[in-house]
Amino acid sequence: MLDAADLTALWLTLRVASLATVLMLLLGTPLAWWLARTRSRYQGMANALVALPLVLPPTVLGFYLLVLMGPNGPVGRLTTALGLGTLPFTFTGLVVASVLYSLPFVVQPLQTAFAAIGEQPLEAAATLRANPLDTFFSVAVPLAWPGFLTATILGFAHTVGEFGVVLMIGGNIPGRTQVVSVQIYNRVEALEYAKAHWLAGCLLLFSFVVLLLMYTVLKTRPSIPSR
Repeated sequence: MLDAADLTALWLTLRVASLATVLMLLLGTPLAWWLARTRSRYQGMANALVALPLVLPPTVLGFYLLVLMGPNGPVGRLTTALGLGTLPFTFTGLVVASVLYSLPFVVQPLQTAFAAIGEQPLEAAATLRANPLDTFFSVAVPLAWPGFLTATILGFAHTVGEFGVVLMIGGNIPGRTQVVSVQIYNRVEALEYAKAHWLAGCLLLFSFVVLLLMYTVLKTRPSIPSR
C-alpha cells in the first residue's frame, strides 16, 4: 500500500505537472503558431531547438540547467539579485526544468494543428475585417482544438513520468522535490519492491488512462513526437 511519503510524492508530482502544463501552453501556443506560419530562414533552427529535448539525454539537459541556474550561472546570479535565491533543489526549479524538457510535447502537436488549418479560413476572417488577434482566437484556436487536447495530455503525462531532469535539478528532498519517479527509484534502491510496485502501477495505470482518453476523444491518431 501507499504510505504517507508515497502520497506526498504523488501530490507534489501532480502540482509540478499541472503548473508546468499551464506554463507550457502559455509559452508553446504563440511559439507553435509562429513556427507553423513563418517563412523565416531560421525556422529550421527554431524547430531543432524546440525538439532538442526529445533526443538529448535528460542528464545532459539537467546538467546545463544546473550550471545556468546555480549560484555562479547567469540565471542564478539574476535570481539571487532579485532576492529569489537560486532555483536548483526548489519547487520552482522543478517546474522550470519540467517546462523546458517537456515543451516539445506541447509545441509539436500545436504546430501540426495550426499548420493543418490552411490559409482559407484565415483569409475569410481577414475579409470580414478581423484583426490578427481576433482571427487567432475566433478561428485558429477552435479549429486547432484537437492539437490543444493532445498537447495538454502529452505535456502533463510526460512531466509526471520524468526522472532524469527532475533528479538533477530537484535532487531528492522529501516533501519539496521528491516526485513520484524519484520515489520509485528510492523504493527499488531500498529493495522495497512491493511499495515500488504500487507506485509504478499507479503511473502505468495513469499513462494508459490518459492515452485512452486522448484516442477516444480525438477518434483519430494524433501526431505524437517520438522521444
